[in-house]
Amino acid sequence: MEPEAGTNRTAATEFILLGLAETEKLQSVLFVFFLFAYLVTVGGNLSILAAILVEPKLHTPMYFFLGNLSALDAGCITVTVPSMLGRLLSHKCTISYDACISQLFFFHLLGGVDCFLLTAMAYDRFLAICRPLTYSTHMSQAVQRILVAMCWTCSLTNALTHTIALSTLKFCGPNEVNHFYCDLPQLFQLSCSSTQLNELLLFGMGFILAGTPVVLIITSYIHVAAAVLQMHSVEGRKKAFSTCSSHLTVVFLFYGTGIFNYMRLGSVEASHKDKGVGIFNSVINPMLNPLIYSLRNPDVQGALWRVLVGMRSLR
Repeated sequence: MEPEAGTNRTAATEFILLGLAETEKLQSVLFVFFLFAYLVTVGGNLSILAAILVEPKLHTPMYFFLGNLSALDAGCITVTVPSMLGRLLSHKCTISYDACISQLFFFHLLGGVDCFLLTAMAYDRFLAICRPLTYSTHMSQAVQRILVAMCWTCSLTNALTHTIALSTLKFCGPNEVNHFYCDLPQLFQLSCSSTQLNELLLFGMGFILAGTPVVLIITSYIHVAAAVLQMHSVEGRKKAFSTCSSHLTVVFLFYGTGIFNYMRLGSVEASHKDKGVGIFNSVINPMLNPLIYSLRNPDVQGALWRVLVGMRSLR
């Protein structure tokens, strides 16, 4: 497509998402897999959210944050997978420019809130284990809401910054995106204008907005580990480590794939590795989170069972 002279607007009206498979048979397999993953992820996360809402025992700060995380995970996978399933069904690989930019914005918005919320959860564990006498004061309902509001504000700022910066680029050449959803590194590759500022912005903001939470999480858990090791009760240590290990597993998966995907300055070439990381970011991580938090948590398991029994009794 030819660039429009004398304007900063993009000449591209749509992009072609190459997806994960070329053959029709493999596309059918992928459709079944991703449909199953989507239903399991949304069902699992909404079940945990429902259990937290209906079970008074779970009306604590830790589960308040977990409920928010479950809602975010259901939202994250909804941003990418349903549209991909629609393309697999229709065999149409195109996505409009506006839809592509919107998908990118919401993916980074919800993913960013997820990032900051994991930090708030680490802070909650720090207060609960290291400052138990003042926990109720420092983690009141007002503080919980302020922390969640801060997560949304920081993430909105980040998502808007990248979206606005991307909208200044011109796309006047190839429009094939070597991915199954719209994301920054793959779109940078297609721009016919310089992306150096965008890449520096992605790396710089990623370093600040991901590096700061990682440092805070590590610092929190250094104090938590020291406090847990000083506990005389074996049962108390076991319960504390169980709760913290679930959160640390989610943190490791989330930040590990995120850092690999976005913190590679000067390397925007799309590859099969990027697609694999994209699957982890948008599908696997949201699907694993409810399993990680429920399998080792008897309180969540009991609440989930009561929700399921209640649903059966209504039939």
